[in-house]
Amino acid sequence: MCLCLMKGAQGSYLQKQGAGLVHGASAVFVVKDGNGTACIMANFSAAFLTSYDTKNGSKSVTFELPASAEVLNSSSCGKGNASDSSLVIAFGRGHTLTLSFTRNATRYSVQLLRFVYNLSDTGIFPNSSSKETKTVESVTDIRADINKKYRCVSSKQIHLRNVTITLRDATIQAYLSNDSFSTEETHCEQDGPLPPSPTAPPQPSPTPVPASPSVSRYNVSGTNGTCLLASMGLQLNVTYRTRDNTTVTREFNIDPSKTTFGGNCTARLVTLALRSRNLLLVLQFAMNASSSRVFLQGVQLTMTLPNARDPTFKAANNSLRALQAAAGNSYKCNAEERVQVTEAAFLNIFRVWVQAFRVDGDKFGPESWRGPCPRARAGTGLRRGCSGRRRRAEVGSGPSVSTVEECQLDENSMLIPIAVGGALAGLVLIVLIAYLIGRKRSHAGYQTI
Repeated sequence: MCLCLMKGAQGSYLQKQGAGLVHGASAVFVVKDGNGTACIMANFSAAFLTSYDTKNGSKSVTFELPASAEVLNSSSCGKGNASDSSLVIAFGRGHTLTLSFTRNATRYSVQLLRFVYNLSDTGIFPNSSSKETKTVESVTDIRADINKKYRCVSSKQIHLRNVTITLRDATIQAYLSNDSFSTEETHCEQDGPLPPSPTAPPQPSPTPVPASPSVSRYNVSGTNGTCLLASMGLQLNVTYRTRDNTTVTREFNIDPSKTTFGGNCTARLVTLALRSRNLLLVLQFAMNASSSRVFLQGVQLTMTLPNARDPTFKAANNSLRALQAAAGNSYKCNAEERVQVTEAAFLNIFRVWVQAFRVDGDKFGPESWRGPCPRARAGTGLRRGCSGRRRRAEVGSGPSVSTVEECQLDENSMLIPIAVGGALAGLVLIVLIAYLIGRKRSHAGYQTI
């Protein structure tokens, strides 16, 4: 049996045998053995980032370790404060955070961090399609010398499958020799060594600009088959404040090899969700029933920035009208498209080819019967569309064709060589006419004998 208690902000101890107590704003989690000797003390704040499924698709959520968190009596000091021990913190409706400690002769560590969360807690997971309790865990690099406290002022992220836990301003010590934190510290790698007094302010190194992102293919299927087909490279451009209160703008490429994707289909909304270790990006395509236009309507971004003053960066916009095409057509743009989500966030899209809702298997564009198109370029398989405000290309030959709507940026890029070619042709024609006129005049002074 352990005695779990908490030290209040005024320095007095509140305790209860066999039960956890409320974790105040400046409280310290303490685990004591049956003799009243403390074996674990911890003081930190924690933020949780995860995603879960709803009937309308995947949704991301971020929540903090609340002031009502409790230390449970399932916490343990181990045997004689020399074997494996654990600190178990509970909050909400069935959520627990467990730090499992181990030691050797010289060091101790949090060998395992386990998080159990209950998807039926509607206060944190509203409209969740699952009511199950999930468990995720991961090893950590939280370690310190025996009889020293672990100290980490920086935000420290620990990734547990689809959950990211961020510990902030953490002080942790296990296998205590007395009832208080040690005065000696082992610092985390994120804090680094204590810097010497500088004689001059350090010059910040320039932020490297990443290369263009890799293009990858994405698809989303529903009960009626494929509802989204996309090929594109994605890059995030975000502006934020660092821990030293400096405003920076950085670009982050989405690496397809480290990203998983999924989504869902409805009659009026198609959702594509991309997830990586520290990022969730949701793209929502809508269809206007009156105009039969399909477009990118919503972008929701949640990502973790380790050097930011607020590590969790969020941006959302659900009133966009980007990547537009007629229903049943695909949209294509080889040029980079820049979509503004908020003042601090842009989504840069490279070499995009996308079609939502009416998708024929794994092929872009519809397969439908069409009549002949005038002035087709014979033998190329590529013909200009006969109508439409935007330039269209019909891919294929014969009556079965696929319609692709191309962006204005690509149209403009084609106008330049056409204009240059036209100007050169006009110049050649002028020179030729001048030559013929001059030749005719040179023969006017001679008579035939």
